[in-house]
Amino acid sequence: MSVLSGKKIVLGISGGIAAYKTATLVRLFIKAGAEVQVVMTPASIDFVTPLTLSTLSKKPVHSTFYNEEDENASWNNHVEIGLWADIMLIAPATANTMSKMANGTCDNLLLATYLSAKCPVYFAPAMDLDMYKHPSTLASFSKLLSFGNTIIPAENGELASGLSGEGRMAEPENIVTFIENDIADKLPLRGKKILITAGPTYEAIDPVRFIGNHSSGKMGFEIANEAAKLGAEVTLISGPSHLNVSEKSIQLLRVVSAEEMYNTCHIYFENTDVAIAAAAVADYRPKNVASQKIKKTENSFNIELERTKDILASLGEIKQNQFLIGFALETENEIENAKAKIQKKNLDLIVLNSLQDDGAGFGTSTNKVTFIDKNFTIEPMDLQSKEKVAQDILNKVIAHYDD
Repeated sequence: MSVLSGKKIVLGISGGIAAYKTATLVRLFIKAGAEVQVVMTPASIDFVTPLTLSTLSKKPVHSTFYNEEDENASWNNHVEIGLWADIMLIAPATANTMSKMANGTCDNLLLATYLSAKCPVYFAPAMDLDMYKHPSTLASFSKLLSFGNTIIPAENGELASGLSGEGRMAEPENIVTFIENDIADKLPLRGKKILITAGPTYEAIDPVRFIGNHSSGKMGFEIANEAAKLGAEVTLISGPSHLNVSEKSIQLLRVVSAEEMYNTCHIYFENTDVAIAAAAVADYRPKNVASQKIKKTENSFNIELERTKDILASLGEIKQNQFLIGFALETENEIENAKAKIQKKNLDLIVLNSLQDDGAGFGTSTNKVTFIDKNFTIEPMDLQSKEKVAQDILNKVIAHYDD
């Protein structure tokens, strides 16, 4: 999934021949999962029609401060548009528009939106080669870069004048790739390898029956999806669950039993930076598994159980520089039991769930957790969505690497 998925993009179009390429640009942003609002200068309407762009973006296209043809003359709020955006792109950025941007001139809706934007701003210059190299243009580049704006360099090629050289607006595909790469490079977990476990484990009694628990795996899947969005290379080991990942970059490995999860974790742990054990692993399994379905022949039936391998403790034993996070689901003496688990299993952080709290635990879309670190610093959190809990957990990971 593209890092642009879910992003709100304001595309500003100024009056140059390269404006005809913006129809393709809008289509590519939409295909990447972004939401696009187009703002045009009055001059750009001569090169590409608002109808084309509104059809592709599925939003009205604005080019003036108010809709002159509307009897009610509704205002196009440039401040609202600027604050709505996660990203602003001006393409093509003509010499005229860049000069105005650099000097604070505000004589059309696009420039007013630019001055109101709080988000990262990209601009893709487009002009003839001599204009591109002119000292005034280079001064505009320098000033815009000093504002924190990002230039998407023009490409070499045939120009509208018939000349050939630098000044041609980057192709739409290259613009999208440039922005994706720029965003990805700035993600806080870029380059980090994160191992996550999720879901229950099923311990076979016979070919039909098993011992399991009510875990859906939702918490672990939310952590995996959020970690991938933050740039991490994620391996998710999941017990039986109907859930799937939304981020295509995640390596999803499905297992059934505690033994399978143990073995798979140990394959990946050595080369992991962070391990988050969110799975509800069975503590016991049948000592003997029947090869055939057990028949109902007696009024009572006994199963001899044996301990499963403690995955989290085993990872704590071999931990080197990994940041190790465990979960604890408790029904009594929650804090003291969680502290004991931190020491016993050599954890850096534990996420404590209490079944005493409404909306927490298995089978819900919400969770109420308490963070306890290895120094026994206790941080209780409010009831919130599991997606938000996942973000809070990953903020702890980010903070660890920022220290």
